[in-house]
Amino acid sequence: MVEAEQIRQSKQIQRRTGKTFHLATRVLPERVRHATYVLYAFFRVADEVVDAADTAPPAEQRRRLEELRRQALGREESDDPVLVAFAELRERYDIPESDVEVFVDAMLADIEKDRYETYEELEAYMDGSAAAVGRMMTQIMEAPEAERALPHATALGEAFQLSNFLRDVREDVVERDRIYLPRETLAEHGVTEEQVLNFEYDENFRAAMESELRRTEALYREGVEGIRYLPEDCQFAVLLAVVLYADHHREIRKLDCDVLSTTPSLSTPRKLLLLAKTRLYWAFERDPVAVFRRVSVVPYPEEGDGTRDPGHSGPSTDRTWWPLPSGGVGRRVSGWIRGFTE
Repeated sequence: MVEAEQIRQSKQIQRRTGKTFHLATRVLPERVRHATYVLYAFFRVADEVVDAADTAPPAEQRRRLEELRRQALGREESDDPVLVAFAELRERYDIPESDVEVFVDAMLADIEKDRYETYEELEAYMDGSAAAVGRMMTQIMEAPEAERALPHATALGEAFQLSNFLRDVREDVVERDRIYLPRETLAEHGVTEEQVLNFEYDENFRAAMESELRRTEALYREGVEGIRYLPEDCQFAVLLAVVLYADHHREIRKLDCDVLSTTPSLSTPRKLLLLAKTRLYWAFERDPVAVFRRVSVVPYPEEGDGTRDPGHSGPSTDRTWWPLPSGGVGRRVSGWIRGFTE
């Protein structure tokens, strides 16, 4: 059984390194929330091994990841509370060994590989680094229609990962000498690798970013369709995570896609506003797709460009935003929101 101290340490890791995901995790039911802290902490432990390139040679990184693999699969004992807790969770929720294997394989690939020729090549990497994460989350939620939910969970995992890549182009170059934008996308729009490495922004780079933003938004639309297959007590939290991650596209477009000069981020007030909006619409209409279309910046194919505001990829939600009323649902929602700032 996972112990309280293991959960506490895992929660601290998530709060420190994944603030956006942490906000969404807090609205999960306790039965899933504690397991999610442990999952996220495990992912971060592996990620930090890869990011230790300045302090550990590749051979040592590979050795540590293989050790982590054995411990996560229960083939070797560990004194790391996160790995001990993850191994217990894997058995309890019957998380497939294959998802753990492909996740660690993706971390190993990051040690050597820092460029991707095609999107298909990047997608194969993301099957381990992101899609497997979505599948593990579905498993710990104990979804009654898991088989129907899994393809959509895979799409959401990839969408989250791609949003991170698009947001962190500059950071990945500076800190890791990595470029996750596929070379074929860059070449299609006349962007050279040297241009990215030298942070030279122009209209060609903006067009390449827009192409990848649209690809990612299609994955969000596909992923949201599967939220209805999750347990009812988990649906809002997953929807909130999608709304928050997709909102990075708003920040990217506010910069006219110039992520070479700076790394955009969501402010705390913006996150809380999205939390409030999503919660209020959810109180009236418990349809994940309908609420996502109301609150998110992700456009849908039949929507035109005429209602878009600057830095906003979808229709302006401000036009249909309902102010929080002074009583009833509004009072309950506003009190609920305040709990996240205390």
